[in-house]
Amino acid sequence: MAKVVNPRVEILASNGIQSIPKEYVRPQEELESIRDVFEEEMSDEGPQLPTIDLEGLDSDDKQVREKCHQELIKASKEWGVMHLVKHGISDELIDRVKMAGKAFFNQSVEKEKYANDQASGNVQGYGSKLANNASGQLEWQDYFFHCIFPEEKRDLSICPKTPTDYIPAISEYAKQLRDLTSKMLSVLSLGLGLEQGRLEKEVGGMEELLLQLKINYYPKCPQPELALGVEAHTDISALTFILHNMVPGLQLFYKGKWVTAKCVPNSIIMHIGDTIEILSNGKYKSILHRGLVNKEKVRISWAVFCEPPREKILLKPLPETVSEAEPSRFPPRTFAQHVMNKLFRKSEDSGETK
Repeated sequence: MAKVVNPRVEILASNGIQSIPKEYVRPQEELESIRDVFEEEMSDEGPQLPTIDLEGLDSDDKQVREKCHQELIKASKEWGVMHLVKHGISDELIDRVKMAGKAFFNQSVEKEKYANDQASGNVQGYGSKLANNASGQLEWQDYFFHCIFPEEKRDLSICPKTPTDYIPAISEYAKQLRDLTSKMLSVLSLGLGLEQGRLEKEVGGMEELLLQLKINYYPKCPQPELALGVEAHTDISALTFILHNMVPGLQLFYKGKWVTAKCVPNSIIMHIGDTIEILSNGKYKSILHRGLVNKEKVRISWAVFCEPPREKILLKPLPETVSEAEPSRFPPRTFAQHVMNKLFRKSEDSGETK
């Protein structure tokens, strides 16, 4: 079977086109809410994405520690997304990760060697989004996707050999991010009145929780008011951690309005994913979000999705989160069933995301 290759968005953008192909133009109801991302980011009006300082996370001072925990729990319940600062991962390592990702996308011919084959179900590697709904809608992005933790579950054959620091930088980042993941799950467990290790265990533990890296590359767009880098969605993961190159684009749907995330230096953005929303019976929020594009600057983001095993665990609200007053809001499903259900609903919606 011949490999289906979408035209790379990067190539489209570099060809000097003045108008984007119709497949990239969003439906009218979406266009009404797409505005200039730089103006949106500069505005101080309305609610702002919370910033959580993690310096007190492991403090010996109980009061300092509990204050940090409560701020994180509050943000997870009210927003489901936040900037994490003083998170313990060095600026130097984060810079190495960003430099490696940028260097990969700066290669012209070399990166096609890592092209994936979505038609045959192989999504790891270099790719562009295939239309997965009835309207044939496309997103203004290319990406590179692969598993980065646990190490024994990685496929090093699809990891870029150039730049040479790609594998060392990503491997070290994965280890440190996995430690941060455990700390976040621990606090979120306490916020539900559970034992510290409970959520970690429920999503697969150190052996089974997969960390999947998706480097999203959003080229300059000649008509950013008509396109989206990524359409509105919630993450299927337990948690998602995002780095970016300080170009705005992330928007959150909060209290009926799209809110643009500001660029906070040295921060990691953390999302609560569907998996934790289900386990907490909706107490923690998996927020609807999307990505805008612009005509002036390339935007790159490094998203790490922490995903439970596809078949081994039945996702359903934990018994401690369910009561007569708060009955179960989610039917039992494996992670694989949850993914398929979302894809099915998306195709039914013909491009709209619930």
